[in-house]
Amino acid sequence: MLKTEQIHHLLQRFEDACYLYEGIECWSARELQEIFNYAEWRNFLKVIDKAREACIHSGGSIRDHFVDVNKMIHLGKNAQRKIEDIALTRYACYLIAQNGDPGKPEVAFAQTYFAVQSRKQELIEQRLLDVERVAAREKLSQTEKKLSGIIFERGVNDQSFAIIRSKGDEALFGGRSTREMKNKLHTPASRPLADFLPTLTIKAKDFATELTGHNVIDKDLKGEKPITKEHIENNKAVRKILLERGVKPENLPPDEDVKKVERRLEKDKKNVLNISKSNKKK
Repeated sequence: MLKTEQIHHLLQRFEDACYLYEGIECWSARELQEIFNYAEWRNFLKVIDKAREACIHSGGSIRDHFVDVNKMIHLGKNAQRKIEDIALTRYACYLIAQNGDPGKPEVAFAQTYFAVQSRKQELIEQRLLDVERVAAREKLSQTEKKLSGIIFERGVNDQSFAIIRSKGDEALFGGRSTREMKNKLHTPASRPLADFLPTLTIKAKDFATELTGHNVIDKDLKGEKPITKEHIENNKAVRKILLERGVKPENLPPDEDVKKVERRLEKDKKNVLNISKSNKKK
């Protein structure tokens, strides 16, 4: 069982060994050999080979996670020698740890360390995706509000605006109305469809709406019919781009209620602030 000071020492060694290789977070296999307490490089290479096999079986690419490099070592009296080394990604290190000797305390620690760190990275990536989606949804709301203001001055009331938006959805989703899309995605009838759409679709709707707002002014369009026609054409144009890239917006699965995502992000923000205040008091 590792003592607290040993854990801190190993943690520091792992963190210090990390470096950037072509902009990617990596570890040197030679340094990892020492940290994992393997006396001979040839024995550690056997563990690396097992990790490579695990990478292949999991569908990963060896080239992406195990990169052969050369390393210069000092021999004394200003002499140097070039030796083989391997630049390892965090995932590669995790696989090596999983295939290492669990009887070594350093390896046992590494198995937990890289598993936890990988989970942290996943959480960070997911949070960034959540932030992007919430921002995209807010942007769409602002764009729709802006368009509403533009066309209100051109003889279109709130009821007509709702019809225009519905016709736009129908064009974007290949003939499916807003109501049909809500049924398809099993979203509440009382909630906006956009609250349950994936980020890509939200941005597509926003782009089409931006185009409509621009062209209504540029073409000096007035009245419900010409503005509706313009909005339909813009949504069809955006749909065409998506289809050309192999994306059918009506077939994309629904995403989590954006309101829940907002609340989760706000809760995370409050937790960070509370931790910060607590640390200041200490």
